[in-house]
Amino acid sequence: MKFIVAIVLTAFLAFSGGLWFDWWSVAVAAFIIALLVHQKAGKAFFAGFLGVFILWGAFAWWIDMKNESILSKKIAATLPLGGNVILLILLTAFVGALVAGFGAMSGSYLRSSK
Repeated sequence: MKFIVAIVLTAFLAFSGGLWFDWWSVAVAAFIIALLVHQKAGKAFFAGFLGVFILWGAFAWWIDMKNESILSKKIAATLPLGGNVILLILLTAFVGALVAGFGAMSGSYLRSSK
């Protein structure tokens, strides 16, 4: 149950932070949630990872649908993705998820060191 709560809270705080701060605020959000919701480091990493992966993947897909894939097709052609827009969305979500996962793991380690 704490795992699902951590995923939802991380996604919510990352969304809220993204409204006013830079993209890396997802790491701070995951760090704070990992401090508040005590879990082992592996579970905290995975909760932060999943929360931001779902959030950034959904946002990237929504933005892609709204502009009819105009920009994402050009970026996917520039990167070694073979022009595949879905891979670009997954890559975007993966990068954000890694940042958040490591932020959550850091918060979990800080909490356990007290």
